Amino acid sequence: MNIPLYQVNAFANRLFRGNPAAVCPLQYWLPDTVLQGIAAQNNLAETAYYIPKTDSYELRWFTPTVEVDLCGHATLASAYVIWMIRRESSISRLNFESASGPLAVDREDDRYILDFPSRPATECECASSAVGPGRTSGAGVCRTQLSCVFEDEEQVRNLRPDMAKLATSDRYAVIPTAPVRGCDFFSRFFAPAQGIPEDRVTGSAHCTLIPYWEKRMSKRNFFAKQISPRGGELWREDRRERVRIAGNAIKFFEGHIELSDI
Repeated sequence: MNIPLYQVNAFANRLFRGNPAAVCPLQYWLPDTVLQGIAAQNNLAETAYYIPKTDSYELRWFTPTVEVDLCGHATLASAYVIWMIRRESSISRLNFESASGPLAVDREDDRYILDFPSRPATECECASSAVGPGRTSGAGVCRTQLSCVFEDEEQVRNLRPDMAKLATSDRYAVIPTAPVRGCDFFSRFFAPAQGIPEDRVTGSAHCTLIPYWEKRMSKRNFFAKQISPRGGELWREDRRERVRIAGNAIKFFEGHIELSDI
């Protein structure tokens, strides 16, 4: 069995930036053990699999260790593959069926716009020792993700979390964020228990970050950055029950996987 494999850098418009995702188009669902094994072999933050339906696509995402219910950059990468590489659709909106309900991606010139559910956090205290030293001014929990709001950008830049300690936390991920000069805010994303010590650019995290900063800044349109070593840029809009997260994409390589004895 040969499976097409594409690697796309999402939230970037040049190579070696943004967040790389693997994308594998399928005709039918393979056993979960195979999907997880491919993702582990790829060893990227996410591997996306999609199956075409009549007027939509079924979409799933796997880290090297677990399946997740929502992923932004691999959804953007999947849309890029459908539109720009495989030329499977000529319409300007793609609809996806996922574990998080219906998702959509719109295309405007060279920018791809995710239409995702808003996931506002419940306010709580954040022990900054969860990710490193620094003063926090607030935090919120959305499902099992913890957002820690720091007072300035240098605190977030200088964080050196204890990954072994974070891996034993009951939180799916920890998201430090802070206001920043030159854009509205920036963030980082740590999820070592899910096989992602630090994610490069995390679209789904902004389903929580956007509602927080909208409330704090009293604005609905944002330009933000994620400051991993590769870095990435995102344009976002708060639409109450939904958020729109936009970015670019660029292909790194394409090939195929040969599977036998499955």
